[in-house]
Amino acid sequence: MLKINPQPFQQVSDNNKKYFYFSVHAAEAKEDEKDDICPVCLDDFTKKTQLRSCKHEFCEECLEQSVKTQGAVCPVCKDVFGLVEGNQPHGTMTWVTRPSSLPGYEGCGTVEIIYDIPSGTQTAKHPSPGQRYTGLHRTAYLPNNREGNEVLHLLKRAFDQKLIFTVGTSRTTGANNMVTWNDIHHKTSTHGGPERFGYPDPYYLSRVKEELKAKGIK
Repeated sequence: MLKINPQPFQQVSDNNKKYFYFSVHAAEAKEDEKDDICPVCLDDFTKKTQLRSCKHEFCEECLEQSVKTQGAVCPVCKDVFGLVEGNQPHGTMTWVTRPSSLPGYEGCGTVEIIYDIPSGTQTAKHPSPGQRYTGLHRTAYLPNNREGNEVLHLLKRAFDQKLIFTVGTSRTTGANNMVTWNDIHHKTSTHGGPERFGYPDPYYLSRVKEELKAKGIK
């Protein structure tokens, strides 16, 4: 059985966050490597490393390159093993509570989330560095109950990790260099059901928690 020694992953993200993996000593792993190949480069392992959470193994350099391009996500199973940070521009997330209820959540009031992302200039993390992007103002809604407040605080973590918005092409107008929603879904209407991004939608809270979990936020 291989002896595994925890080592810090090289700091490769722009925000100097550290990722961690297990390093398999080359001498101890030599016999085991005979029949193994790295799932990224499809060649023999070079400095075999093993992720702590899912136990998948890679060449050290292959894993470093994957983190640079894909973030702290296992290239095989997509398990998140570190802090994932997006390229959301600077902005604010605030919220207030309202006494009115959402369809399907009668009697518990509403949490109204306000996102404000001002226009600005794209950085190296964006599609067209140096070009201007157009900001946005968006409002989203959650039921003011236990699960709704749980989702609210998960969304706040996602916002702080710059995952709620990105810069790209608007899905509604086709315009470029726009701040747009990323891939964490929000309810931007109080009524109308899923077809109009509103309520009632009994499975929305569980769906959005799964989307957040896929980014390591749980």
